Amino acid sequence: MSEQIRPPAYSPISKWIHWITALCVLGIIPGGILMTHMEEGPLQDQIFDMHRSFGVLVFVLALVRVMARKMFGTPAPHDSLKPFERRASVAVHHSLLALLFVMPLLGWLMTSAYRVDVSVFGLFTLPHLMPKSEPVYDALSAAHGWLGYLMAALILSHIGAAIMHTFIKRDGVLQRMLPTSGD
Repeated sequence: MSEQIRPPAYSPISKWIHWITALCVLGIIPGGILMTHMEEGPLQDQIFDMHRSFGVLVFVLALVRVMARKMFGTPAPHDSLKPFERRASVAVHHSLLALLFVMPLLGWLMTSAYRVDVSVFGLFTLPHLMPKSEPVYDALSAAHGWLGYLMAALILSHIGAAIMHTFIKRDGVLQRMLPTSGD
């Protein structure tokens, strides 16, 4: 099997999808924590609706992200990374990408089992994927919550690594993902 030729940089679409997804997820996680700890009522309902809508958007962005990776490829790991850093980077990136698919799907399954309609930004309503079941809802809700905390920890690790590479190592790793004026 021949080695794949890798591009010298991330494609502009990959960069933009990364940052749009990051903004969405950085709103979804605290919103998810907030909505489950607040008093029931219209404000909580609105936060739930936004959480679900942005979850669907994140799932769509993850699909586009995978298509962009297939179409445009990804650059090789940065030369400055030590072997441990390369393994950690791959593990965190792959885990985050998997969670960008798993979390919205769990949320959709969970709301289906609870029998909540998911209106996506008021544009359309997702169909239910399963019959109503409180025990299934409880199990999926617990998994969704714990994986949300895992995702938050991975994101903090990802941000910490970006800060380290930018301000301590000063090796240009973060610059590879920054959109430029030409993107």
